[in-house]
Amino acid sequence: MDYLQIKGGRALGGEVEISGAKNSALPILASALLCENLLRIRNLPNVADVKTLAKLLEHLGSEIEWVSPNEILIRSDRIIHTKAIYDIVRKMRASILVLGPLLARFGKCEVSLPGGCAIGARPVDLHIKAMEKMGADISIEGGYIVAKAPNGLKGSDIIFDKITVTGTENVLMAAALAKGETKIINAAKEPEVIQLCEILKKAGVEIQGIGSNELFVRGTDRELLKFEEISVIPDRIEAGTYLCAGAITNSSILLKNVLPLHLEAVTNKLSEIGFGIEAKENTLKITPASKRKAFEIITTEYPGFPTDLQAQFMALATQCDGSSSIEERLFENRFMHVSELQRLGANITLRGNVAKITGGETLIGADVMATDLRASSALVLAALVALGQTQIHRIYHLDRGYERLEEKLSALGAQITRLKEK
Repeated sequence: MDYLQIKGGRALGGEVEISGAKNSALPILASALLCENLLRIRNLPNVADVKTLAKLLEHLGSEIEWVSPNEILIRSDRIIHTKAIYDIVRKMRASILVLGPLLARFGKCEVSLPGGCAIGARPVDLHIKAMEKMGADISIEGGYIVAKAPNGLKGSDIIFDKITVTGTENVLMAAALAKGETKIINAAKEPEVIQLCEILKKAGVEIQGIGSNELFVRGTDRELLKFEEISVIPDRIEAGTYLCAGAITNSSILLKNVLPLHLEAVTNKLSEIGFGIEAKENTLKITPASKRKAFEIITTEYPGFPTDLQAQFMALATQCDGSSSIEERLFENRFMHVSELQRLGANITLRGNVAKITGGETLIGADVMATDLRASSALVLAALVALGQTQIHRIYHLDRGYERLEEKLSALGAQITRLKEK
């Protein structure tokens, strides 16, 4: 197993290329199950989650050719299995995304109840209720979601009790091949959802309301789709993480291959703290602050402040003047990084879903352990300013969502090395 060794206290500088969005790549890969033609997908991030879903699609019968680590050709016209097996699904919760397309196309499927991150309950019941509303008969047997709709899925009004990104994406893909019109109410509005909508629309599916919380989808009644070549949008969470790397070290960093519009909640907060932000069409630059002010964050659905960046901003808060607060409203277990940041000397107190961070404490290098994907990146950021040496263990969490992290940070001037546990 690998770990990262980081020697802190170095200023960063230069530019970094942002990879394709993991959270867009995964539903795009799942949507290939709706496609009758050879599909080229470019700008895929070379991360573990993408490889896991590609492996699942190959198990189902998709033929995949890796043109490069970031580009594939995929053909899914001859699917031979409709069972998403536990051995693959357990590695990643997003595997549930194959439920909608498999069920809509074949009228039956079995999908293992998923594993993945430990950041709190992300129940699949919203997915299941939506498929039942569209006419499926669903049971849980032996740890599998067993779904049957022998006559295909039928359009319906789907009202989500709470906003769910993967739930919205699953229903979108199911509705694309369903009979009649599906109305999705309280739909997620994330850029990754919008990209999936636009892909399906280009493939011939009638979709209205893209970018709003109400989507109208008229399905093809099980007629497969013809997809155009796809390029995955830039990863706004990776971009936000590198902005935080510049912020926590109070350095100037230029991000390339970004969509600044997707990061407005983040860049507005960084401006409020005191940093300079220069946004152009496909670049973002952060410049040092003369004084880093304390701040407050409440995580919420897009276009609000993303839960996937609260851990990174918690690390940043340790270097800001005064007391900052972060309220986590989406996931109940998403403060597991707090105890590890405290090992480095961070002054953080927790009360329910609110963390109070007192800045100005000197962080000291130590051995710490990653607990989930985004918590891992917070530990990396803290290590960049901690005195001495920090070892971050269990970095397989990082590899799920960050492409070439140590290589990119090294190019910016960080002293970071990947080593093998003895």
